[in-house]
Amino acid sequence: MSHIPSPVSPPRASQGTPGPVAADGPAPRFSKASAAAILVCWLLVVFDGYDLIVYGTVQSSLIAEAGWGLTKATAGTIGSMAFVGMMIGAIFAGRMADSWGRRRTILWCAVIFSIFTVLCAFAPNAAVFGAARLIAGIGLGGLVPSANALVAELVPAKWRSIVATLMMSGVPIGGSIAALVGIGLIPAFGWESMFLVAAMALVVVVPLGLKYLPETLAAALATGSAADKAARKAAGKGSGQAGFKSLLRAPYLGVSVLFALATIATLFAWYGLGTWLPNLMQLAGYNLGSALTFALALNLGAVAGSVITAWAGTRFGPVPTAIAAAAVAAGALMVLVTGPPVAVVYLMLVLAGVGTHGTQCLIIAAVASHYPGHLRGTALGWALGTGRIGAVAAPQVGGLLLAAGLGVNSNFLAFAGAAAVAAVLLAAVGLKLKSKLSISQGASHV
Repeated sequence: MSHIPSPVSPPRASQGTPGPVAADGPAPRFSKASAAAILVCWLLVVFDGYDLIVYGTVQSSLIAEAGWGLTKATAGTIGSMAFVGMMIGAIFAGRMADSWGRRRTILWCAVIFSIFTVLCAFAPNAAVFGAARLIAGIGLGGLVPSANALVAELVPAKWRSIVATLMMSGVPIGGSIAALVGIGLIPAFGWESMFLVAAMALVVVVPLGLKYLPETLAAALATGSAADKAARKAAGKGSGQAGFKSLLRAPYLGVSVLFALATIATLFAWYGLGTWLPNLMQLAGYNLGSALTFALALNLGAVAGSVITAWAGTRFGPVPTAIAAAAVAAGALMVLVTGPPVAVVYLMLVLAGVGTHGTQCLIIAAVASHYPGHLRGTALGWALGTGRIGAVAAPQVGGLLLAAGLGVNSNFLAFAGAAAVAAVLLAAVGLKLKSKLSISQGASHV
């Protein structure tokens, strides 16, 4: 896309610290205000990651100690509740971010997931616990597309891929914190203490967001590039309004569907592992402490994957790099099925973390770069929201496979298969984008 700077300076937001903003052609350099806003968004994503993975760290304790009569199948159902909420939150918050505003949507999502995660600690039974996880999931799911839409408008277009992937490093960092904290906290203070940690987001990070997050939506629409404005006009959106109708018709329909399917497969693998890995390793004969160190290896691999794929995505493009990352994840999980030595298990889990989370980061980067500014939040919400179908299904499928007596390896095979499917779907995305580029270049020479 061409980026034509507007002669009109973007209006200052009425709340928050303003930063350089444009819909598709942001200011050519970072400012301190932009850096502060990106840091706050990253911290919120860290807590998002913590709240997502925390259930996996307490799952075996809930089954054994809560007295709720949980089985592996019902524990999987409860694990899916947060992802159902995330599907709702991602779809609607992405749309809200394109109409109601990025800043307001981010802050409300953070408040919702913090309060209802804390309430999980006081749940008297499985039904109340599951309901709290469902509502917390709405906030968790809405935060990521909204934060990524805001951050994409605070950085130069050439840095969007690397910043998007580094932003998403907050998810596995939060998961790593959950695993580390759980090793000491659960035996000493019980599973309930793990959910109280989420209060820190509410009392520390949300106030920082009130101070440092700008509202980029109005400025983005006012200073959008010529290409963005032409896209809005062609879609009948001259007023700058966004919607799923524009997203799910030419010229975006095919790519939108493929991005969504690839995200479903990727999140099935990533959140299936995040939910079941500690329990799977305990079933394989390891104690709770060792099982949590395996979860730590997975999440540290995902952190490394964020950095590695950020560099590779900028160097080789987000889609080709995502194909390679998904293939690495599939291969690593297949190796686990063979029952390798412990050192190899750790290595394969690191590679699985690199591949699964790295693939998701790169999909986000590709979506943020492919769609014009007025559709960016909606497109991210669409991909991540529909992708939560995979996240919803994974805990349930994992529990049903174990309940059917198919063993630990059945889970690893299911998650490996999902990663392989993601690689194939992303290859289709790459072919479609290449074909679209060829047609566009051919038309420009007529």
